[in-house]
Amino acid sequence: QVHLVESGGGLVQAVGSLRLSCAASGRTGRRNKMVWVCHAPGKDREFVAAITWSGNSTHYTDSEKGRFNISRDNAKNTVYLQMNSLKPEETAVYYCAARRAEISPSIYEKDYDYWGQGTQVTVST
Repeated sequence: QVHLVESGGGLVQAVGSLRLSCAASGRTGRRNKMVWVCHAPGKDREFVAAITWSGNSTHYTDSEKGRFNISRDNAKNTVYLQMNSLKPEETAVYYCAARRAEISPSIYEKDYDYWGQGTQVTVST
């Protein structure tokens, strides 16, 4: 079993930055691919970013390219999401998730082996 805990959320002004962390504990020996998914009030969940176990391959949606950066430190069992130039519409709960299968932009918990509790990001105008 792997337990994921997100942190680093908070209140930030528009065009500001935040760095989210997702710490994994438990049976972290498996080479999990990691993703970040966000869920804004009244909206569907959205895929944000993904990273392979090695960190050599990353994926973003078009709106995040150039502003967000996903990275990982396997020695610390932690994945990061650096978010820059944040927009008010990116206010959401941000979740990290892990799966052993190939990376997928799925937004559904059932498609992942592990899913965190989320961290709130609020971007003010």
